[in-house]
Amino acid sequence: MSDHRITRIWSREVLDSRGNPTVEAQVETGSIKVTAIAPSGASTGTFEAVELRDGGTRYVGKGVLRAVKNVRELISPKLAGMDVTDLKAVDAAMKELDGTGNMARLGGNATTAVSYAVAKTGAILKGVELHEHLISGSKVLPVPCFNVINGGKHAGSDLRIQEFMIAPCGVPSFSEALRVGAEIYHSLKQVLKKERGAMAINVGDEGGFAPPFDTSRQAMDVLLKAIENAGYTPGKEVFLAMDAAASEFYCEGVYELDGKKMSPGEMMDFYVAISHEYPLISLEDPLEEEAFEDFAELTRKLGGKLQLIGDDIFVTNPVRLRHGIDMGAGNAMLLKVNQIGTVSDAMYAAEICYDHGYNVMVSHRSGETEDTTIADIAVALECGQIKSGAPARTERTAKYNRLLRIEEELGSKAKFIGRDAFL
Repeated sequence: MSDHRITRIWSREVLDSRGNPTVEAQVETGSIKVTAIAPSGASTGTFEAVELRDGGTRYVGKGVLRAVKNVRELISPKLAGMDVTDLKAVDAAMKELDGTGNMARLGGNATTAVSYAVAKTGAILKGVELHEHLISGSKVLPVPCFNVINGGKHAGSDLRIQEFMIAPCGVPSFSEALRVGAEIYHSLKQVLKKERGAMAINVGDEGGFAPPFDTSRQAMDVLLKAIENAGYTPGKEVFLAMDAAASEFYCEGVYELDGKKMSPGEMMDFYVAISHEYPLISLEDPLEEEAFEDFAELTRKLGGKLQLIGDDIFVTNPVRLRHGIDMGAGNAMLLKVNQIGTVSDAMYAAEICYDHGYNVMVSHRSGETEDTTIADIAVALECGQIKSGAPARTERTAKYNRLLRIEEELGSKAKFIGRDAFL
């Protein structure tokens, strides 16, 4: 047991995929040192755990030395001597130390990095894979949802909807889904370059292309063409998914989308229309982050046809999630560990979803790193779906490649439930 005790937790400032600082935590026991890195979002919900930044001029105000100091001087003494294999106890101790309810004292970036590193260390010391350490017996590989056209805060175009994704959920395995996604990504590149020129294949934060489109239908039409040109049938092997991130184009009761100003009712009509026009299987954050009643109404209209995911509205927070469930808002939750600050709390939110018939999609952030913890979380939860950006850029493909290794390791035990994950 002595080697299972935390002897020290160190931390340092490292860079994420956007060139901004983020927190790396290093957990040390008597025998090993294990590191993990927290990601960072661009389109962030108001109610997320606080990401601690330094301000000032250093790194244009985005330094994280305060969060690093909190790990070294506050979190490390608090957790020293604890059993690193007991993730729930460690995470609970950090929450108690923070005492604010939203990680405002320690920083959600500090606690996320530590929670990741503690989870990884526990798995190593137990001699099991991380997904097995988190939940033993897990074996479902997720459908990868690839953000192949970036808009909103992930790009510099006039396209307001943030993510247009492809979901290859009509194939028999994760590795096949990854192959299909990569083939369509390259097909899309050819279509965009031919129709819109070389500037159309510039990429956004998550590896997807950022073409100069004006409307959502333009993006979806080109996706259908790319799917077909790659030899697949939209609505059969491959479906579409969207993250509207509607809070980003909402102001004082009005949504500005595709060159139009829309009321909440008109926004709902828009979603109903495109759900009939396109093979859409999943829609995330269709309305702004406080619109629980509107989200519930949209769920009554479309919940039997589509997966309706809450991200900014739920922020992986059990309190907000339960409120949404009580109101009938959405039928799925996007799981982002750094929104709530610890792996344990994120997985608890997933349990609440399952208890009430809600789906879960595990998600990366736009500011990502080489850390692959979320891939194991997706397998552990057996949620059947993950989004980690386009099949390009190493911080995105690292998660997909980790899932390939898990699939190979599980062998015949590996399950891929495909479209059933969204129903």
